[in-house]
Amino acid sequence: MTAQLIDGNALASSVRAEVAHRVQALKARGVQPRLSIILVGENSASQVYVRSKVADSEQTGLAATLERYPAELTEAELLARIATLNADPAVHGILVQLPLPAHMNANAVIEAIAPAKDVDGFHVASAGALMVGQPGFRPCTPYGCMRMLESIGLRDLKGKHAVVIGRSNIVGKPMAMMLLAANATVTICHSGTPDLGALTRQADIVVAAVGKRKVLTADMIKPGAVVIDVGMNRDDAGKLCGDVDFAGVQAVAGWITPVPGGVGPMTRAMLLVNTLEAAESATPP
Repeated sequence: MTAQLIDGNALASSVRAEVAHRVQALKARGVQPRLSIILVGENSASQVYVRSKVADSEQTGLAATLERYPAELTEAELLARIATLNADPAVHGILVQLPLPAHMNANAVIEAIAPAKDVDGFHVASAGALMVGQPGFRPCTPYGCMRMLESIGLRDLKGKHAVVIGRSNIVGKPMAMMLLAANATVTICHSGTPDLGALTRQADIVVAAVGKRKVLTADMIKPGAVVIDVGMNRDDAGKLCGDVDFAGVQAVAGWITPVPGGVGPMTRAMLLVNTLEAAESATPP
């Protein structure tokens, strides 16, 4: 068996086309959806990410503004800028690129963003809404993973056992909540799990999101399982790779996401969806 690929690039392209269509409908009513992105410091990976987010936005007709600040910016200055953007009705989404410089409290910064403009889905109000099944912004990475599952016909996961490896607030925990909302039976594994393979071998769906190479290998997968690789690492040659031993697992799984070209493009695409929905929600019918 060779697993079929879930092509994140192709799926993200279709999501962007859908967003572009809805953006045009808003523009016809005189509304320009707008995303404000804030980058503090010179983190090289963050600079690449924000450039991609701006380019994606412009491709769909969303207006994206990138504000760059030196690493010396104070937390108070950043919070004041967020307050200004919160009060600006022309801005529908606010994204502060993480990580922030060490002198800043990332939680305080995230909580300063108005929940109605929290298009990253990191605010405690967004997390709480997800927890209790109320409408709200979903974190973009697990949101994208769910769309990938839907793309292969897995919308209602009743009867499916899903294992999530990782318990971060950004991916692992919200991923588990979304799978649960789709009727999956969910197990969360992490660094304190004693026998990871014993659990992953039971799974119909495995989501690997720990940031560690080869945390999931072929002997840990049930034949035909769906494997979603959220990890983003570098191998010994400096090449991008995920958390999954792709070559080995591909020979056992039924479906698998590649790295790159899998979850990453979908994470960016779902940011566009969240921004669009923020603009739609702010626009009277």
